[in-house]
Amino acid sequence: MSNHDHYAPKLPQFAEQIIYEDDNLIVINKPPFLASLDEREGGEPSVLRLAKKYHPDAQVCHRLDKETSGLLLIAKNPETYRLVSIEFERRRVTKLYHAIIGGTHVFEDVLVDLPILNLGNKNVTIDRANGKRAETYFNSLRYFKHFTLVECRPVTGRMHQIRIHLATQQAAIVGDALYHGKPVYLSQIKKRGFSLGRGKEEQPIMRRFALHAHELRLTIGDKACHFQAPYPKDFATLLRQLEKYDD
Repeated sequence: MSNHDHYAPKLPQFAEQIIYEDDNLIVINKPPFLASLDEREGGEPSVLRLAKKYHPDAQVCHRLDKETSGLLLIAKNPETYRLVSIEFERRRVTKLYHAIIGGTHVFEDVLVDLPILNLGNKNVTIDRANGKRAETYFNSLRYFKHFTLVECRPVTGRMHQIRIHLATQQAAIVGDALYHGKPVYLSQIKKRGFSLGRGKEEQPIMRRFALHAHELRLTIGDKACHFQAPYPKDFATLLRQLEKYDD
């Protein structure tokens, strides 16, 4: 028996992330903390790098923030990459994200259409004069005492769009420090019977912001496609704890 299992990388294997594959397309459920494309620093793995090991001609068709989990489309050939890119550019892709936000917020097809200016170096701001058009629809899916599960449908695809648009509604995503979203601790929602070992520092239930790319609909060539990605473990755990202690 080999003990090489002990040295398995922390990131899940690329093939295990695939939720759909055909001759032209790979669809993965991207784990959190994995960059979509190579970051300038080099070293760390990215979806693009892992995909190319799996299929040499792979190209990532769009991107998710490093901490965001969920659906990512990867083309296996230049023609598919071109077709998918056109759909995104023409805003013909329906993208549904799920986010957990602080506070109880009733969103019923609420449209936030505040222009976003990209300042470079992963900084964006709302700028009505110089920003680019940005539109997101929000629908509340599930209410808890102190939190809300929200479906977000961005029409445009600006950097940090969902995150900053929610922040403008005083509804920052939990754990999104950049936009003043606070992490959720079990001690905060489980008032009774919570204890932490001596000398231990409590960690948040989720160590990132709670945003997941849940569903995609698009037409590639003449083929209608609909993909759904289940919640990753951390997102599912946070929801389960809210259902248990904050309902």
